[in-house]
Amino acid sequence: MSDIADLTAKTYEIARLIPPGHVTTYGHIARLAGYPNHPRHVGNALKALPEDSTIPWQRVINAKGQISPRGDAGLGVARQKDLLEAEGVQVNSVMGGGEVVDLRRWGWFPEHV
Repeated sequence: MSDIADLTAKTYEIARLIPPGHVTTYGHIARLAGYPNHPRHVGNALKALPEDSTIPWQRVINAKGQISPRGDAGLGVARQKDLLEAEGVQVNSVMGGGEVVDLRRWGWFPEHV
């Protein structure tokens, strides 16, 4: 298995472990998967999921606690915000645009999985 395929598979495995009502970061998944320098690949792997996937992609955000824009006029951000709020996660709008989650309150950062 190539490194990319391995990281993709591990990304999906780890994302399934994130409890409802919590979030983690692309970078944390990359570290847990053993590829600490590849958080962007984690994002790309999650972005590639089919619409009907059961992997909880919405629980993964950037290191600043923000929902990452997707270049789709904000539709993906709004969908992710709605899914997180349905799980009880508080998502706050920030001045200048964007949506942010308090990682100290809602974060899931285990040392190992």
